[in-house]
This record gives sequence, structure tokens and C-alpha cells, in this order.
Amino acid sequence: MTEIIKTDVVIVGAGPVGLFAVFELGLLDIRAHLIDILPKAGGQCSELYPEKPIYDIPGFPMVTGQQIVDNLLKQIEPFHPTFHFNEQVEGLEILGKPEHPLFRLTTNGDQTFEAKVVIVAAGGGSFQPKRPPVAGIEAYEGKSVFYAVRKMDTFRGKKVLIVGGGDSALDWTLNLQPIAERVTLMHRRDDFRAAPHSVNAMRELVAGGKMDLLIGQMTGLKGENGHLTAVGAKSNEGKTFDIACDAMMPFFGLTMKLGPIANWGLHLHENLVPVDTEKFESSTPGIFAVGDINTYPGKLKLILSGFHEVALAAQHAHHYVYPEKKLLFQYTTSSTNLQKKLGVA
Repeated sequence: MTEIIKTDVVIVGAGPVGLFAVFELGLLDIRAHLIDILPKAGGQCSELYPEKPIYDIPGFPMVTGQQIVDNLLKQIEPFHPTFHFNEQVEGLEILGKPEHPLFRLTTNGDQTFEAKVVIVAAGGGSFQPKRPPVAGIEAYEGKSVFYAVRKMDTFRGKKVLIVGGGDSALDWTLNLQPIAERVTLMHRRDDFRAAPHSVNAMRELVAGGKMDLLIGQMTGLKGENGHLTAVGAKSNEGKTFDIACDAMMPFFGLTMKLGPIANWGLHLHENLVPVDTEKFESSTPGIFAVGDINTYPGKLKLILSGFHEVALAAQHAHHYVYPEKKLLFQYTTSSTNLQKKLGVA
């Protein structure tokens, strides 16, 4: 029989919000194991946007996705979290009573966990870029068609076509323009869903002749052995034309799959977990949902919002882990005990 791993809390998802949960729990002497389907910590920040600049993290005028992850990993070192990568939680069984729950979780790697609290920080579940409806695109993927930017230098000196009108398309248009030979942005209409600042910056580059903006849709790919030479396109007026490029990035959004979490018996709304805004607890006592996986009135899908949610969830998790112990909130700046935990006292 597989040995059962016993811990205070199991965190499902090792993205930025899941990592910060370790910190907030650690301050309260709560032990945590993290389970993630990816081979490393960081979630979407590491997998899809490691070099993408992020501007709304307090205290950092600009920080990349990977830098956030690296800093969080360093921040939680004093609490010695245990990671289980390349694992997906398949099953969840409730063993205890609602007031004193005990959860048994099993993974596709035949591991079994028992914990008093479960914190779901799985983003939107497993994610997969939406593939454009263009014949034969599979042959180019990973060679000249990319759905994420892991290293900006991959595009240095290249003719880059970016297709889309959302934040990702505009962000990478602006960030790759200085290093690419030429950047072309194509969208099906002259109306964008991105931040106004980004749209204005893009239009300034177009007006200055530093990049191209085309209105239309792609119709086909040209090139051999997975290497693009051009993308066929059609304008809204029906005119066909080719766009010379040797790299293309289509940003058509992500397909989110909630996966086995959908079978845990939680109340769901449009594949998200409704929570209250006092504890960020789900409909099942002892199971919390934080980050992009949850929903509540006024929800903003921002990393900083997830950090706030985790801080409150950890406070309430303490009641399940230490039901007989009164929680006294302490500031890390004023508590010598907390400073010792962090190795700064």
C-alpha cells in the first residue's frame, strides 16, 4: 500500500498565488505540500510569460513573470515546503466532519495525501492556447509558430507577425519591437481589447513607421519544414495578400479545463469556484479557492488580488489546523518570533 503523506495543508497549484500561500501559512506554523501538474513552480508566469514585464506588483515598478516566481521561492525557503511536480490530483475524499474536516487526496502518480485543509490555487485549471483555424499549422508549431514567449532572444532580428487584439498581443508587440527586425500586428478589426496605454503606444510606433498594423485575418501559411516565409491573409474588404515573416505568434486566448476538480462535489459557477470574501472558502468547509480559479462579486483576475485572498484564507485555515488554539494576528515587523522564522531576527 502506498504510504500516506500527512500534512496540515495541501495546496493544489504552485503558481505565484500558491507559492505565496506557503508564506502566509508558514507565518502561522502551518505546514504545506504543493501539487502541480507542471514540472516546475511558477504556473503560467513560468510556463507562458517568464520574460513578460508586469507592472502592478506593489513595490516593483517592473518585474518579469519569472522574477516574481524566483522571489517567491526565496521568500518561502524558511518554511521548507515540499513540492510534488508532474502530478495531478485525481480524487478527493472527505473523512472528517464539517467542523473538523480531514481530506484524502490521490494523484495520478499514485500518491496519497491527508490534510486538514485544501487550498485550490490552480489558476483556471489546466490551460492550452487556442489554435487558429488554419490548415497545417501543427507542422510549424515550436519552430516558427509560438503561443508563448519563453526567451525574447528567440525573436531577435526576425520578421515577427503577431495576431490578436488583446493584452498579450499588444504586450508582446511592444516588447519585441525593439529587438525584432520588424514587427507586424494583425487584428480582425481596428478595435482592441488591451489596456488603453498599450494601444496608444502601439499606434505611436505605427505612426512613426517603426512597425506595421494590418486589419484582416490569416488564411494560410507558407514555408517548408516548419519554417515560415509568409502568412496569407485577407482584408475585411476581401482583398488577399501575403505578410512576409519568419516567426508568428497567434494570441487567440486560452482554453481552460477545470479537470478533476470538477468532480470534487464543490459548487461551481461557469467552471469557477464561488467563494465568500471573508475567508475565500468554497461550499465545502475546509476547502479554499484562491486566484483565478475562484469567483465572487467584483473579482479581478490579478496576481495581487490572489495575494490578498491567500492572506485571508490562511487566517481561517488556522482554525481547522489548530481548532483549540486562539489566533493572535501579528505584524511581521513587530513580532520577534515571526522575524526568527524568517531568519531576520
